[in-house]
Amino acid sequence: MNIIFNIQKCYIANKERARMKQLTDVQYHSVYQVHYITTLPDTKKHLQTIGIVPGKKISLLQLEQQNGIILLQKSRIALDRSILENIFVEEVQEKSAWVPLDQLNASEQATVVSIHGEGAVRRRLMDMGVTKNVQIYVRKLAPLGDPVEITLRGYELTLRKKEASLILVEKEI
Repeated sequence: MNIIFNIQKCYIANKERARMKQLTDVQYHSVYQVHYITTLPDTKKHLQTIGIVPGKKISLLQLEQQNGIILLQKSRIALDRSILENIFVEEVQEKSAWVPLDQLNASEQATVVSIHGEGAVRRRLMDMGVTKNVQIYVRKLAPLGDPVEITLRGYELTLRKKEASLILVEKEI
């Protein structure tokens, strides 16, 4: 009986590992959940210090030859590729993606996740009503994508593409 239980336990563990992906093998801007980390203890401790722990939602924004940029909560974090290869994630069941507002097409709707501007730009966007968890509807795009006309909280606003790129939104796929 004990042998059968252990075989079933190993089968379930292997089935779960098959769903896991290295952070370097995931789609950009999709939301994933950290499942486990296989690195040296010092590196693992550093990752825990900056908030990369099992259960956290994470998104890969950019991947180059030697490094990558991830989004964790409201922070963009650059990590070496060798570290990213040791972070195993699984796709979050909800079908959504985190993208900059300037990547949306006309007549698409999304929810604000965070604002990456600093100082006066960030304050100006927040004064216009762009805050976390606000629904944004993209009304129109100029032929070259600049400016972007949006509707939020019953108001119509026009943003430059550069400003729209600072607003991270979650859209359903």
